[in-house]
Amino acid sequence: MTTSRPGGRDQRPGERGDLLDPRCPTRQLLDRIGTKWTSMVVKVLAEEDPGELRFAELRRRIPGISQKMLSVTLQSLVRDGLVARRVEPTVPPAVHYRLTELGLSLEGPLAALRVWAETHMPEIDHSNQIADGSPSTRA
Repeated sequence: MTTSRPGGRDQRPGERGDLLDPRCPTRQLLDRIGTKWTSMVVKVLAEEDPGELRFAELRRRIPGISQKMLSVTLQSLVRDGLVARRVEPTVPPAVHYRLTELGLSLEGPLAALRVWAETHMPEIDHSNQIADGSPSTRA
């Protein structure tokens, strides 16, 4: 299987494409894993590893996420092979989620990004205050 590259050239799986091209598979993947909800779901599931969590428990542990957004996020993560989904044939069905090995390998880079954000949040806040013309930054 090949994927399209800019200029009509074909790309073999695993070969790097052009990140600036909207059709680039790497760019599309970064769009999916770069959301705040994906980061939070991966973090919560990583904390539970090697265990599983049910949908309702995931939702309780991620304040502010809607049922629809959690569902969409989990579907995307399952499709990408980052999360495994297990359904118990009960009434109603009990659905359990856990990170796959691939998903666990994503937790490190996402954790590093969270640490970076926490470390630099004061600088970002200060820049925002300056840009917004906050009274505390006017001299």
